[in-house]
Amino acid sequence: MTGKSESLERPGPARPGFHPGAGAQDLTQGPIGKTLILFSLPVMGSNVLHSLNGTANAIWVSHVLGEAALTATANANNILFLMLGAVFGISMAANLMIGQSVGARDEAMVKRVIGTSTGFFVVLSLAVGVGGWLLTPTILTAMDTPADAKAQAITYLRVIFMAMPFMYFFSFLMMAQRGAGDARSPFWFSLAAVVLDVILNPILITGFGPAPRMGIAGSAAATLISQTVVLGAIIAYLYRTRSVLVLWPHEWKLLKPELAIIRTLVSKGLPMAVQMLVISGAAVVMISFVNRYGSDTAAGYAAAVQLWTYVQMPAMAMGAAVSSMAAQNVGAGRMDRVNRIAGLGSLYAALLSAGPVLVIYLIEPLVLRLFLPAGSPSIPIAIHINAIVLWGFIPFGVAFALSGVVRATGAVMVPLIFMALSLWGVRIPFALLLEPALGAEAVWWSFPLGSIASCALAVGYYLFGGWRKAQLMSGIPRGEPVDTGLAAPPPEESEALEAASRSSPQAPHRRESEAPAE
Repeated sequence: MTGKSESLERPGPARPGFHPGAGAQDLTQGPIGKTLILFSLPVMGSNVLHSLNGTANAIWVSHVLGEAALTATANANNILFLMLGAVFGISMAANLMIGQSVGARDEAMVKRVIGTSTGFFVVLSLAVGVGGWLLTPTILTAMDTPADAKAQAITYLRVIFMAMPFMYFFSFLMMAQRGAGDARSPFWFSLAAVVLDVILNPILITGFGPAPRMGIAGSAAATLISQTVVLGAIIAYLYRTRSVLVLWPHEWKLLKPELAIIRTLVSKGLPMAVQMLVISGAAVVMISFVNRYGSDTAAGYAAAVQLWTYVQMPAMAMGAAVSSMAAQNVGAGRMDRVNRIAGLGSLYAALLSAGPVLVIYLIEPLVLRLFLPAGSPSIPIAIHINAIVLWGFIPFGVAFALSGVVRATGAVMVPLIFMALSLWGVRIPFALLLEPALGAEAVWWSFPLGSIASCALAVGYYLFGGWRKAQLMSGIPRGEPVDTGLAAPPPEESEALEAASRSSPQAPHRRESEAPAE
């Protein structure tokens, strides 16, 4: 997979004194394959931690408070996932903008993006938190929350909305660190948040020791406390390591939002948020198809879906690594490396998806017993479903990786359209139209067919589309450099530095416009 961009230039010599911060990697240099693997592993670890955290919390709620409480948290968590999905797109847009700016060694732009994004997230999260707290009863009524669970759901969701500002900013800083090239720190902070949440859940639910007995509110309060404490630790760490992601007192004026940056955050982030809704909506439709075949089939499908969550994680982590790495290289004008990132990222995504698929095929009856009792009639149904569906996550992984490269340039609408086409134009129509003839088989086969369609569209657009000419930050005017507190070198020293940089065999390439004519 190769290609050249005529619209992106290589940057000039790196600016003296530009340091993204401790833990941040320069993703524009070094071996691509090794860097992708090492960058994706902490991302995958964070995803696994959050999934395990949700499972652990559900176990405590169900065993201590009963099924009605578990139903209450399930209903409330649907709203939580919707809110986090909406903010994911904007966080991802900020991630890409930071990545491009770091790749271009443009500290001034990094600071401007951080300042505007911080102000924007504070206002947005407070509005969502206050509005959600007031509208909680109305929201749960509209969801037809069961009467025996509604009171507990209201209590739980209101505490979650109180935690929303901290959760939003936590998510934003995680993505910002990855954009700057640091995937390890977010993993350790995620681990700290999950461990603290898991410890506090039983303590606050049951009132262990001096803690008050809070019941279902304790589960939500554990999330609130863990997110707040670890968010404070993240901010302290970034300041202590003098990260490029923090604003010092003389830079606080940058917290005043720039409309051009907000427009980019929303216009580029909204399609990525809508993509989450497209995926969620399609999942709801597919469940409605499955439910027609009775509880045994529905249970087998539910158990299979639990496995699919973990099968997708390696490809999704690789996609995140590809996006961050490609964004920095786009900012640096290194489209030669972007093409190699796409090729290796697609290969690794396919291999990392094939690994867990093969493992599940080998030990499937054993792993399904984690979700279904031995001898359950749903087990052979789940095995049959997986035989048809699981391998389809391999082309899905390739599509996810290529979409990550494309988005790094700012081309976000086409991946959204392709996702909608593969799910709502292939998967759902196939199941709907052929179900009368094929029964449940039409539902199962619609999954790999949708994945193949998604992969074909992604490969076609990567090879022949105009994504290389996309501009993520073209609408943002370039202002004066931010005063970072570091005095600029005198003119004679600056000229000497530039001359030394040009003469160095390891210096970055000059802009194509400055290259001598051949």
